[in-house]
Parts: sequence; structure tokens; C-alpha cells
Amino acid sequence: MFIHLGGDTIIRSKDVVAILNSDMKESSGITKEFINAHLKANYVVQISEEIIKSIVITTEKVYYSPISSVTLKRRAHVVSELESYAD
Repeated sequence: MFIHLGGDTIIRSKDVVAILNSDMKESSGITKEFINAHLKANYVVQISEEIIKSIVITTEKVYYSPISSVTLKRRAHVVSELESYAD
């Protein structure tokens, strides 16, 4: 299944490692270091010019999304429920 992150960006739900509130990038030294390393490696995708509300970490990239982390987590939860019904 897929999760819409905003704009034209859709990712596979199974690739999601974490969905964070945008405030988290400054709250922890480890998180800040992780994101800075991905920025240097050009693995960060800013979905739109709107305010960044959440950070979605996948197995390959980090996405800055204009959609709140609560909404994205809800979408991911719905997707996981649908996947469990399919099994």
C-alpha cells in the first residue's frame, strides 16, 4: 500500500521507518546529526515550499512534508489495517 505525503509524493508504506513532528529535528542531537548527514548526501526531499510539519524517514530518503505527523500516522495506520485484512 501507499501513503500520500503531500504534493505529488507518494511512498510505499512498508518503506516507512518513522514519522516525526518537525520540531523533533532540533530536539535531539542524534536526530539532528542524522538529518544533517542525509542533507549532505542529498537524501532529503522537501515536498513543497509550504511550512514543514513532519519528517518522514524511509529506508532510502528523508521527506519534509507539509502534512502534520498526526495525519500521516493516521494514514499509515489505516493502510496497515487494510493490509492486515488482505492477509
